[in-house]
Amino acid sequence: MATNLEAFCMNSSPIKIVGIGGSLRPQSYSQQLLSLTGDRLQALGATVQILDLRQLNLPFCNGDKEYSDYPDVEKLRQTVQQADGLVLSTPEYHGGASGVLKNALDLMSFDQLSGKVTGLISVLGGSANSNALNELRVVMRWVHAWVIPEQVAVGQAWRAFTPDGKLLDKDLSERLDRFATSLIDNTRKLRA
Repeated sequence: MATNLEAFCMNSSPIKIVGIGGSLRPQSYSQQLLSLTGDRLQALGATVQILDLRQLNLPFCNGDKEYSDYPDVEKLRQTVQQADGLVLSTPEYHGGASGVLKNALDLMSFDQLSGKVTGLISVLGGSANSNALNELRVVMRWVHAWVIPEQVAVGQAWRAFTPDGKLLDKDLSERLDRFATSLIDNTRKLRA
């Protein structure tokens, strides 16, 4: 059992959050939202690393445990395993999360994902809803991750951002702040 001093030290070290952007679009709104989220997490004292799936060479998951021809699979697994928490960002396609994000999650196992405090964010071309986020909740619960109750879905993403990548809607921006705070607070609690 940890002493009070040991518990304090575990809680005072920076929280390491890994964000995974689940879009392959060159001008990805979900990547913009993930970048904004990362900035807010860093402002709260977290160390943030973004895994951009556009820059990783990942195969389609076929159920194998080893993908020796794809070193980025091990990079993905190691990066996530070393994180305290995760942010998953996805565009919503046909009422669900992107296939590229689901494939990245499928390339990992309980070893990497179990016990991770996870926040979910999404962008949509139409009205904001929670279909993709609800789907990701089920996936992450299945691998024993802890998904925070707060989530952010940005509808009509094509007109939600300023040219420099900030959110135009003040209420949505404040919601993203609360999301980031919840992710940090819950990660600290679970880590303690």
